[in-house]
Amino acid sequence: MSTFDSTKTRLETLLKDIITGEIQLPDFQRGWVWDDEHIRSLLVSIARSFPVGAIMLLEAGGDAKFKARPVEGVDPTQATLDKLKKLILDGQQRLTSLTQVLIFKQPVQTRDSKKKLVQRYYYIDIETALLGPEHYESAIISIDANRIQKENFGRDVKLDLSTPEKEYEHFYFPCNEILNAGTWEVGLNKYDANHGSNKLSRYMEFRTQVLDEFRYYELPIIELNRNNKKEAVCLVFEKVNTGGVNLSVFELLTATYAADNINLRDEWFGNIQEGIEGIQPYLRKQRLLHEVEPTEFFQGLTLLYSLEKRQQDLKAGKTGKQITGVTAKREAVLSLTVDALQKWKQPLTQGYWKAAKFLRQQSFFSTSDLPYRTQLIPLAAVMALLGDRWLEPKIHEKIARWFWCGILGELYGGAVETRMALDIQELIDWIEDAKEEPATVRDANFQPARLGTLRSRTSAAYKGINTLIQREGSQDFFWKSTIRDLDESDWEERRLDIHHIFPKSWCDKQGIPPSRYNSILNKTPISFKANRMIGGKAPSEYLVQLQKHDSVQLDDAGMNAILATHQIDAITLRQDDFEGFMASRQRMILAKIEVAMGKPILAVDDLVLADVADEEE
Repeated sequence: MSTFDSTKTRLETLLKDIITGEIQLPDFQRGWVWDDEHIRSLLVSIARSFPVGAIMLLEAGGDAKFKARPVEGVDPTQATLDKLKKLILDGQQRLTSLTQVLIFKQPVQTRDSKKKLVQRYYYIDIETALLGPEHYESAIISIDANRIQKENFGRDVKLDLSTPEKEYEHFYFPCNEILNAGTWEVGLNKYDANHGSNKLSRYMEFRTQVLDEFRYYELPIIELNRNNKKEAVCLVFEKVNTGGVNLSVFELLTATYAADNINLRDEWFGNIQEGIEGIQPYLRKQRLLHEVEPTEFFQGLTLLYSLEKRQQDLKAGKTGKQITGVTAKREAVLSLTVDALQKWKQPLTQGYWKAAKFLRQQSFFSTSDLPYRTQLIPLAAVMALLGDRWLEPKIHEKIARWFWCGILGELYGGAVETRMALDIQELIDWIEDAKEEPATVRDANFQPARLGTLRSRTSAAYKGINTLIQREGSQDFFWKSTIRDLDESDWEERRLDIHHIFPKSWCDKQGIPPSRYNSILNKTPISFKANRMIGGKAPSEYLVQLQKHDSVQLDDAGMNAILATHQIDAITLRQDDFEGFMASRQRMILAKIEVAMGKPILAVDDLVLADVADEEE
C-alpha cells in the first residue's frame, strides 16, 4: 500500500492553510533563515512560472507524533494545535518566505548580503515588469521598513513608497497585496480620477501578465499519510533536507517526546529555574564524562532496552525473527519509548559514573586520552546492568580484558553499532560464566609490526599503549611521581604527556629517519619539566644531568628503576644504542600488551618497522 500521494495545490490555498493553522511545522524544524536575495529570487521564479520545487507534507495524527508550531510570524492564538492537519517536512524556507511577503502587512525580518538583520518590504515596478519576463529580476525590489530608498550616502531620496499615494505616483505594486489587491485597485482608480492619469489600464495589463501568475501558481505536493512510522518520517526528512545541517537523533527525539509532554532538553541539559539538574551536568562532574553526547547516551539506553526486550522474548519461548534484536542503530534509537527512557536513564547515568571509575583505575584521566568514545557506550550499559558487581575481581578482570582488546585490536573505530550490540550480550554472558569470549576479545589481534608504525596521537592504539605504560606505574624522570599521584592542584604542572626518549634533533644528526624515531617505541609519558631538561641531548648525557639535579638526586640504580617502569632497557639507553633500545622496548611493550589482552602475541626476534599506517607528527 502506498504511504504517500502526489498532487498539485494552488499557492494561495497553501498560504491560507498556514495562516489558519491547518499546516504547521514539526518542532524539530530549525528556524527560517532565508536572506533578501533568496526571497527576491523566489518571487521572480513564481512570476515567471518557473518551478520552485515540490513541497513535502505529513498528514498529522499518526505514529509520527511531533510537537508542532506555527510557521514563523503566524499568530499562535489562531493557529492552534486543534486545527493542525498537516506538517511541513520539506519546503519550510519557501513557504515561510512567501507567507511573510505575500500575506503579512508588516515588514519581513530577513538578512542582507552581509548577513546583517534587516527589515524589508517587497515591491514590483509595474512599468519595468510590463517590459517582459526577462525584466522581472530588476522589477522586483526590496525596500527598508520606512519604505524610502535613498542614495548619495543617505542624503537624497531616490524612491519614496511610504504611503499608498506614493505607491500610485511611482507605480510600484506592494507584494503583500498580490493575493487580495481589491483595496489597492480602488485606491489607484481614485488616484487616476484626482490626477487625470490613466494608470489603471496599464495596471490591468500588469494584473493579467504578472499578478495572475502568483494567484494561479500551483506547487507540486508530496503528502506522506499518517500510516508512516516515525523513523521513516525522520529518515525522509533528512534525505530531502540535504542543503542544511542534518538533525541529530536528540533533536528528533526532543520533538517526538514533546508530544508526550516530556521536555527532553530539560532532562538532558537541566533547568535551573525548575530545579532540574539534568543528565549532562551530572555526568560532567566527572572529568572523563565531559564529552558524552546525548546521542551516545540514547544509544546506551537503546542497547539496554532492546536487550531487555530480547530476554523477555526468549523467556516467552519466541523463536527466530520473533525475538527482538539487540541494537543501537539510528532507527531503533528514534523508536525508543518514553517508558524505556524513564526506566533506564538513571541506571545508565550511574553506569557512566562506574565506567569513569573503571577508566581511572586503568589510568585514563582525561577525555583526550580516551582511545574510543564509542567503546564507552557499551561499557556504561554493562555497568548499568552489573551495578557494584563490576568491582568483583573476576568480573573486573573480564571487563578489563574486553576493554583493552577493543583498544589494542583497534575495533571500535567507525560505525560500530553492530559490535556494540554483540558485545553487550556476549560480555554479560561471559561475566555470568559463559565459556565463549565476547567477539571483541576473539577478534582482537595486535601485530608486532604495528608498534613501528604508530606515530599519530589520534590513533586509538597509540593512546592505549601510552596509557598502558602509565597503568603499569611509570614514574616521571624528574618528579619521580606516577599519574596516580597527581591531584587537581598540580595536574597542569606535573601531568605526564608523551615525549621522545631519543630526542628528535639527536636522531636527525644520527641520520635516523622520522618514520623510525616518531614511533611510539621512542615515546613515553613524562612531564614538561623532564622533557625540557632532555632537550636535544643524547640519553647518556641527559640522564646524568637529571640524576644530578637538586630536585632529583638519584644514583644509576635509582634512575634505572624509574626507566624500568617505562619498559625501557637502561643499558641500551645509556649506551645511546638506538637500534638495541628499540628492539628491547618492542619486546617489553609486547609483553605488557599480551597481559592486557589476555592472549599471546607472535614473538619476534628482530625489530619490524614498516613505514605504513599512521602519519608522522
